[in-house]
Amino acid sequence: MAESAVQQHAIAPACVLRGEGAWAEALPLIAGLTRAPLLLGRSTATRELRRGLEADLRQHGLQVLGAELEFDCCEEDLRRLAELSQSQGCDGVLACGGGKVLDAGKLLAHRLGLPCITVPTSAATCAGWTALANLYSPQGAFEGDVALDHCPELLVFDHALVASAPNRTLASGIADAMAKWYEASVSSGASRDGLVQQAVQQARVLRDQLLLEAEQALSDVGGEAWVRVAEASGLTAGLIGGIGGARCRTVAAHAVHNGLTQLEASHGQLHGEKVGFGILVQLRLEESVGGSQLAAQARRQLLPFFQRLNLPVSLEDLGLVQASLAELQQVADFACRPGSDLHHLPFSVGPADVLAALVSTTAALSTVDA
Repeated sequence: MAESAVQQHAIAPACVLRGEGAWAEALPLIAGLTRAPLLLGRSTATRELRRGLEADLRQHGLQVLGAELEFDCCEEDLRRLAELSQSQGCDGVLACGGGKVLDAGKLLAHRLGLPCITVPTSAATCAGWTALANLYSPQGAFEGDVALDHCPELLVFDHALVASAPNRTLASGIADAMAKWYEASVSSGASRDGLVQQAVQQARVLRDQLLLEAEQALSDVGGEAWVRVAEASGLTAGLIGGIGGARCRTVAAHAVHNGLTQLEASHGQLHGEKVGFGILVQLRLEESVGGSQLAAQARRQLLPFFQRLNLPVSLEDLGLVQASLAELQQVADFACRPGSDLHHLPFSVGPADVLAALVSTTAALSTVDA
């Protein structure tokens, strides 16, 4: 089938400020976008940080209304926050936090027709960049994603704010960013669309940089390698999705993440940690169902790399060693539900295949080495 002649891409935020001191530089720009912003956060770990940002905003004459998510990015919170924003006359949304806070802020601004400013407090995801929001249940189970009309009006990637996050968040962001290559190369590697081709190749360069510099970045927070890796995870990964658009798709790694979130026992793991495990599951599927030698080689490369970054590579690492067969079946069924990104694999995969891959991500490679 011929591809449509007209495609819509929400490529990037209207303005990106990055570097040490980006927040201070952003204040006049924020004041130009909103005079009465809703300052949205969630974690108690970032509460003091947000109080400092709120004080800065007030010094610039802004009437700030602070609010926190009670759950993840879910409809219950969004309805409450929409009512609060409208009743208090907020004219902008400033989301400060991790991926779920940033997603909630973007989606709230989208629904209310307000400008959105994203201020990531870690490099755990590229949510500060993208025109996409993931919706969850109040219990933390993935429900679906929502495409937005455009990326945020302003993204403030202040290195000092991001560096204050635990190293675990950056390791998670590295895994999430690396999924761009492992998924897009499968779903879109044969695309004849020039922008998609370029996005796929950029994803490959991104993966290579992360393989080379991730460990140095984690050992020297704030150093040159850390800056490159943090920006790769928090910014470049979003740019790749923007350039590639809907045709530069996620595949099994994110589908497995979505399935894992259906189990409460997985909720202590970060988004990218589940996605990274999902990469290994996808490679196992490509290896065992698709017969790919390249996937076997990739899994051989990634297993020790992920382990050095303290990323989970098995169900045991994910805290799911006690998961029942019925629970793992639930994960596999959700990953394979109709419309799942998993079906962008170039071969047919069913729940039984996913179940087998879930329990064999660290399987010996001797059979494919022969």
